[in-house]
Amino acid sequence: MSSVSTSGFSEEALRPLVEKLVSEAVAKFVRVEEELKSLREVQLSMLREMNARFEALQREMDKRFEAIDKRFEVLEKRFNFIQWFMGLGFTILVVLMTLFRFLH
Repeated sequence: MSSVSTSGFSEEALRPLVEKLVSEAVAKFVRVEEELKSLREVQLSMLREMNARFEALQREMDKRFEAIDKRFEVLEKRFNFIQWFMGLGFTILVVLMTLFRFLH
């Protein structure tokens, strides 16, 4: 093999240029990898923060729903009382109307 290429440059003349380009490319790859690692760490940090906020929001919403459930339980008890009271009242009215009809 000859040490002269078809373009007129020798391998010995091109070797330092190629080594320089390769070392620059490797350095760029290292910087890109470091930057990607840094971005991953930032993303993980943001994800952890968002999870913490969502968990706090979920706890707050759970408390609100529990309070609303308690209100509905109180209303349900009140409506049950009213229903029984109205049923008893109608029963008394029917009994009184029946007695009044038979007594006259």
